[in-house]
Amino acid sequence: MVFDTTYRNDEYDEQSDRLLGESFRFLEKIRMGGVGSARFVVASLSPKLDLGKLKFSETDYGNIELRPKGIIVHYSRKLERFSWIIPYYKLVIYSANCFSIHANGEFVKFKKNNNYKGNKKFILKMMQLKTNFMSLDYYG
Repeated sequence: MVFDTTYRNDEYDEQSDRLLGESFRFLEKIRMGGVGSARFVVASLSPKLDLGKLKFSETDYGNIELRPKGIIVHYSRKLERFSWIIPYYKLVIYSANCFSIHANGEFVKFKKNNNYKGNKKFILKMMQLKTNFMSLDYYG
């Protein structure tokens, strides 16, 4: 689900808490070493996520927020801000020419530049959280 979060959006708050769990507590955030990425440069968005006005040549930026049951991809277009809620069970990550996040047939592709290199630790943390959440303990 994509929400316009330029201004306060109560529906976004309710849906993100319901689908992804409430954000981590302060001490958990410190223990984890932070739950938000540095900014990424957006290379492209799937058509359904491209909700902003006409684009001329500005650079779009995005970042990722970790939640207990998923992630939120925040990206901006000019002065507008959008948030895409993705539960871990729908999250697919690819790393080829671009670093991309896919869910429900939609995607956000980020450029692999210096911003990406600075976020590698965060990406590994995100993948580990997904693995821990998705691991099913059938035999224990």
